[in-house]
Amino acid sequence: MNLKRWIILAVVIAAIVLFFVSGAYDAFSLANIKAQQASFQAWLARDPVTVIGGFFAIYVAMAALSLPGAALLTLLGGALFGFGWGLLIVSFASTIGATLAFLVARTLAQQPLEQRFSRQLARINQGIAREGAFYLFTLRLIPLFPFFVINLVMGLTRMRVWTFYWVSQVGMLPGTAVYVYAGRELGSLESLGGILSPGLILAFVLIGLFPWLARWGVEFIKRRRLARMYHKPKGFDYDIVVIGAGSAGLVASYIAAAVKARVALVESSQMGGDCLNTGCVPSKALIRAARSAEEIRQAPRLGVSAGEPKIDFTQVMAHVHQAIAQVAPHDSRERYESLGVEVVEGKARLTSPWEVRVGERVLTTRHVVIATGARPRVPQLPGLEKTPVLTSENLWQLEKLPERLVVLGGGPIGCELGQSFARLGSQVTLIQRAAQLLPKEDVNIVQVLAKTLTAEGVRIHLNTRAVGIEPGPSIGETARVLVIERDGEHGVETERLVFDRLLVAVGREANVSGLGLEALGIETRNDGTLNVDEMLRSLHPNIWACGDVAGPYQLTHASAHQAWHATVNALFGELKRFRVDYRNLPAVTFTEPEVARVGLNEKQARRDGVEFELTRYEFSELDRAIADARTEGFIKVLTVPGKDRILGVSIVGHGAGELLSEFTLAMTQGIGLNKLLSTIHPYPTLSEAAKNSAGVWKNAHKPERVLGWLERYFAWRRSR
Repeated sequence: MNLKRWIILAVVIAAIVLFFVSGAYDAFSLANIKAQQASFQAWLARDPVTVIGGFFAIYVAMAALSLPGAALLTLLGGALFGFGWGLLIVSFASTIGATLAFLVARTLAQQPLEQRFSRQLARINQGIAREGAFYLFTLRLIPLFPFFVINLVMGLTRMRVWTFYWVSQVGMLPGTAVYVYAGRELGSLESLGGILSPGLILAFVLIGLFPWLARWGVEFIKRRRLARMYHKPKGFDYDIVVIGAGSAGLVASYIAAAVKARVALVESSQMGGDCLNTGCVPSKALIRAARSAEEIRQAPRLGVSAGEPKIDFTQVMAHVHQAIAQVAPHDSRERYESLGVEVVEGKARLTSPWEVRVGERVLTTRHVVIATGARPRVPQLPGLEKTPVLTSENLWQLEKLPERLVVLGGGPIGCELGQSFARLGSQVTLIQRAAQLLPKEDVNIVQVLAKTLTAEGVRIHLNTRAVGIEPGPSIGETARVLVIERDGEHGVETERLVFDRLLVAVGREANVSGLGLEALGIETRNDGTLNVDEMLRSLHPNIWACGDVAGPYQLTHASAHQAWHATVNALFGELKRFRVDYRNLPAVTFTEPEVARVGLNEKQARRDGVEFELTRYEFSELDRAIADARTEGFIKVLTVPGKDRILGVSIVGHGAGELLSEFTLAMTQGIGLNKLLSTIHPYPTLSEAAKNSAGVWKNAHKPERVLGWLERYFAWRRSR
């Protein structure tokens, strides 16, 4: 705790102690207030400014310190100032005091609690960000919840101060009005319990529940109105229809069939989607071939020389397509039909919330899961329309290795494919608009990758914009020129790059067109993905989405994770629904060295104001990495300060993606670094890097005082 917090805590404690020691607490009784009412009235008549100002200040202080007596002060306000002025004065004093209490709680306890319970508070803060004002307003309307407790608890969340203030100002008004009005009749009031009779409490509860009932009613009416626009079938052919047979759609279909639901899977193109046909499988096969070429080049440092590798690009692409063919049976129509899934070929269009048209056939279903994936985004660039463009989708039809390849985009796809083509012999230039490759990763992680790419001949242009494509010089029939520009010391600098092929890897956009979603009122977000809630449900309660079309993560394992939630929520949502949890979602960029991350990295932690302790372990210290001559890279582990609980892990190095799994398991199951350190790892393996990272952390937390006593003890033993 820093000095500022200690000072605030000391002031608060001193004020509370003074309140009770001075006898002020005893003065705040109904009998005493009633006895002194005449004196207060006379004082108000003589010096209204002092009485009103003093009353206001005392009320603010008591509310800020969460001291008892606010209810009695509210009564006194009504008795002294009447209903109108009393309500005005008390309303503002109580709200200002509540906001100060909110700020005191936030200053003293929010940061320490977030450090200790960051995972538990993450979902609460997400809810606060989404509907905190509504939630607080409901609590304020129900006097059963002590206002001072609400002030302190809300201070521990990330609710905006202004939101807390105005909601409290409005939400506390009905309860304040009741007490101020009762203060007018102070003489006839026998106890505070007489103010809140059971009937009045019930009325407040109903008032507090009204916003929830109103919200539910509005949503119900909206859904019924939408439903009345369509004819709902009396019966259904299917329990669930899944649109799209990519990774998300296949998992959704598999789960639905496994629980014996009747499921139809609609696909207009190839089973397996992008992952099998144009994404994960072919790209990793290409990466493997390129790695083989680079291993031959690097072999002399191990005493083995084979010369410059000879690249047969036709055979490389044959290897890629063979990998696709070998994996294809896992995602085939035959396999899924054997599992009980009816596979329907054709383009799907929703004609109602319960009807999916595929060609001339109409499938009626209780639920629809949209898993149509995404496609490469192609930017608007002058001259691009006249240029044959490569994307991650059509790249696999290449028959000739590009001599000069320009890659637009320095994200995972651009880095993976750019490095692979460079290793296979292309002259690769990588254009990145941002200040670094892989913008989501930490700078020092990316620096290791950038150094390797540069050493392998990849030319990297950062902070660079592509502004147009011009016809090429007479160097070759396929040559073009890409015009790029960057901000330099003396203004905008322009450069022209000659290329044979252009690979666009600037992101992906969701496949939502042609599904009939607009007619159903289903909207998209700003990034083009479908607007679904935390349960992956759309505007219609029976239409769900998962995978790239739903976002926010375009990862195969994220799609599978979402598919489970969408399917289970659809089939069993009447009993239980599950929010999707992305906290321990791993991500890997399959370059050389690999870049892997789970949980928070330094960039995210600093952005979110999360305090952390950093442990770093270099692969140059790992015996197996030394033996393999793969010592570049390191592991970074973020933990709660002084604790072994893992907040996040970033790895750059050989096999980073495989090493990440142990840390992901540890975070998911609540295993700390102490337990990783006590786990036996086989020697010599790369997996020891996880244990050794825990060892570095443990060494930094040695019990120095205990070790000092042990040193004295052993010295004493040696002297006897």
